[in-house]
Amino acid sequence: MQQEFSVNHRLKSQKDDLLCFEQIILRHKNKLSAYIRRYIPDVALVEDILQDTFIKVFQSIKAGNYSENGKFIFWVMRIAHNLIIDHFRLIKQMNTISNNNYESDLFNLKRFAEGNIEDDMIIRQIHQDVRNIISHLDEDQKEVVILKFYEGLSFKEIANKTKVSINTALGRMRYALINIRKMMEENKISLTLN
Repeated sequence: MQQEFSVNHRLKSQKDDLLCFEQIILRHKNKLSAYIRRYIPDVALVEDILQDTFIKVFQSIKAGNYSENGKFIFWVMRIAHNLIIDHFRLIKQMNTISNNNYESDLFNLKRFAEGNIEDDMIIRQIHQDVRNIISHLDEDQKEVVILKFYEGLSFKEIANKTKVSINTALGRMRYALINIRKMMEENKISLTLN
């Protein structure tokens, strides 16, 4: 009787997990599919990457690898993004010609390569992540960051434009950078190309 209860409990738990997972798919499928289509024009491949993404999400949740320290959809999109990059890496590897007979591999030097889709995607994602992080700053901090890094103003010019002292402008930048670093760590965001 005990074993029958344990089997029934496990089956019920698995059924509940599948229903929960089905709700996750229904809630996020359209947004995630649109995100993948921005990079992948092939509809069948979009569906494959979408399916692989949800499988990885389900496996990660079941393994306890998801921690609720950020927005769920951003975490799911990061998984999809990594799968898209893996796809382009695979294509790149399949299209690479090996020149092992030569000391210098001229055909595969990065400076002679055409635009790298993978690097472009990563750069676009970095810019999107930075904009997203900046949008979450306090208005005073956001203003200083935009004036400094996007408009190229000096701290003296920022102080004049915002009608505060230079020390206040510097302080706002310091707190902005601290908050940016904290948000990057919480959301596991890296702003570098690998």
